[in-house]
Amino acid sequence: MTDKTKRVAFVTGGAQGIGKAICERLSNDGLKIAVADFNEAGAKEVANEINAHGGEAIAVKVDVSDRDNVFAAVAETVEKLGGFDVIVNNAGLGPQTPLESITYETYRKVFDVNVGGTLWGIQAAIKAFKDLGHGGKIINASSQAGQEGNPGLAVYGGTKFAIRGITQTAAKELAPLDITVNAYCPGIVKTPMMMDIAQKTADEAGKPFDWGMEQFSQNITLKRLSEPEDVAACVSYLASKDSDYMTGQALIIDGGMVFN
Repeated sequence: MTDKTKRVAFVTGGAQGIGKAICERLSNDGLKIAVADFNEAGAKEVANEINAHGGEAIAVKVDVSDRDNVFAAVAETVEKLGGFDVIVNNAGLGPQTPLESITYETYRKVFDVNVGGTLWGIQAAIKAFKDLGHGGKIINASSQAGQEGNPGLAVYGGTKFAIRGITQTAAKELAPLDITVNAYCPGIVKTPMMMDIAQKTADEAGKPFDWGMEQFSQNITLKRLSEPEDVAACVSYLASKDSDYMTGQALIIDGGMVFN
């Protein structure tokens, strides 16, 4: 029997990396979790782990680049968990894209997932909040690369700058509905996606993997790469009552790479 008093969070890209850490942290904070991912087996694994530790979670298969699919996934969450309070539009792709190598296919795919997925998530959340008769929290994944341009990441960075702009616009549009919209901007996080980027960086330079990682960590003030849990702690704040008076912001949690 689902507990109607507990708030519900829907997290895209929840099967691994930052998304998984966010699911686990929000569950520890007392929320019911929809682990939403294209990788359904991975999402089920995370949901099972949360349930085994006394939380309440379901796995929801979603292709965030498909608007109807996102709406259906949110509707499924409302039906199965009995509510909807927080959406974390976390799913994203981050390929290496040196300017001269960008193809239409890469551009299209990354924008459809990163930017499209955020827009469709926002729309689906608005519908759910309205149907349930209350406001809510929309939390989007931007990046350090959405604050400052990084060589080799034109497409990814472009999407993350776009998400920051969408976050500001949505905050202004949705304030009358008691919906806050904020973003979080991770730096270099130890995730499978990051390891892949570091490997490609190293391969292109004809250097070993450790050299690739070093290129990304050398400019961090705290001199260490981020753990997914560091980012999840920031999202925990944005999902909590403590951030009720914050909207339109993009919190940078990058160990000191970008200073505003």
